[in-house]
Amino acid sequence: MNLLEKIKMQKKEPDKVPTHEVPVYWVETSESVSYRCEFDPKGQLTVKLLDDSRPVFNKMADSFVCKFFPSGYPYSVNEGYLRYTQFRALQHFTSAALSVLSTQSLLFAAGLRPTPAQATVVSWVLKDGMQHMGKLICTNLGARMDSEPKRWRILADVLYDLGTGLEVLSPLCPQLFLQVAGLGNFAKGMAVVAARATRLPIYSAFAKEGNLSDLFAKGEAISTLFNVIGLGAGIQLASTVCSSMQGKMVVGPLLSMVHVYSVIEEMRATPVNTLNPQRTALIVADFLKTGKISSPADLRYREDLLFPGRLIEDAGNVKVGRSFHEVIKPSKLDELKQRFPEEKFILSPGNKEVDLILEHSATGEDALRGWLVAGYTAHIEKSFGVPSSSALQEAYEKMNDAYGPFVSELQAKGWHTDRFLDGTGSRFAWWSNVDSDSDNSSSRF
Repeated sequence: MNLLEKIKMQKKEPDKVPTHEVPVYWVETSESVSYRCEFDPKGQLTVKLLDDSRPVFNKMADSFVCKFFPSGYPYSVNEGYLRYTQFRALQHFTSAALSVLSTQSLLFAAGLRPTPAQATVVSWVLKDGMQHMGKLICTNLGARMDSEPKRWRILADVLYDLGTGLEVLSPLCPQLFLQVAGLGNFAKGMAVVAARATRLPIYSAFAKEGNLSDLFAKGEAISTLFNVIGLGAGIQLASTVCSSMQGKMVVGPLLSMVHVYSVIEEMRATPVNTLNPQRTALIVADFLKTGKISSPADLRYREDLLFPGRLIEDAGNVKVGRSFHEVIKPSKLDELKQRFPEEKFILSPGNKEVDLILEHSATGEDALRGWLVAGYTAHIEKSFGVPSSSALQEAYEKMNDAYGPFVSELQAKGWHTDRFLDGTGSRFAWWSNVDSDSDNSSSRF
């Protein structure tokens, strides 16, 4: 080893001072509660409770909100969620109590003398038989449930109460036990499918921050809690007031009325933001009358939940969903198609209503365009007495002028304009271009 190498070896590198990352932390204080928030060296956030001087009641309330309401409530959900949840709890409470009474009656009609505890256990088992047939029949109505989830949710609970009522009355005709119990389970099977099918669009209406899973989980927590409480109340009623048939015939209808009222109030509080015939008509009517766009929360209490198909004069008396062959005469086909050749809708004026027929690929924006034309046409005819053909053309020009700002404002208000849920699936598609000979065109539905 030469001298130069020895000198290099004798040189020592300066010792590196070990560096320790100092955790970043801060203290947050809110409503008499202090938290220490800290990022560890790996970047993970930890939160530690330092002090909580709130009364015990406030602590319990906060714990309840954390377990049964979505994270970030009330800022993470749309308007109306609290009212929806309140009546949902009442709905499940009364439903569970009714199920105990109905099961006790079924066992009594079958020749047994069940105790309330037996009725509670069996109520979880009686889900077979005719109930499956009701489920199969109801599955064919899925598109209508998408269009009117509120109406079908109410109908589901009415069917459920009807089935439960038949079970409660079964001891009055024990010789017809199988028929009455089967019909009751049939109605309850339809109710189960309708309730489950409408659950997603209802929850989606409240999901403000993409938190659909959290909403669903907390909704199920509320349902489970009040089902258990309702079962307890049902056991108590079955042991006392409802131990006789007379008691059941008094308490049963009362519980059923509260049950249906609760679900109606739930649906009234739900701001559904998808376009269907009724909501589109209300939006167009408000726009033509006031120039303003209504939000989903604005319209929720104005929707007709039981008879949504009513015509709205201020929106042009538009009717959607009739089949192409029921509305369009072959001799009028060319004229109607060539009236607005670039559009994906056809308007067919009648005596009291205007039929709006959509192409197979039409979106919610296409439906809005057609509805605006019909609304402007009705306004022009009523105000100026212009012939129908001239009014249509003038209305179409007015629609094109107003349409851009109209749709932008709709989207800003939270409406989904990319689809239109008419519930019938009755649309048309051209197999070939329309020539002067109407035989060269066809439609499918």
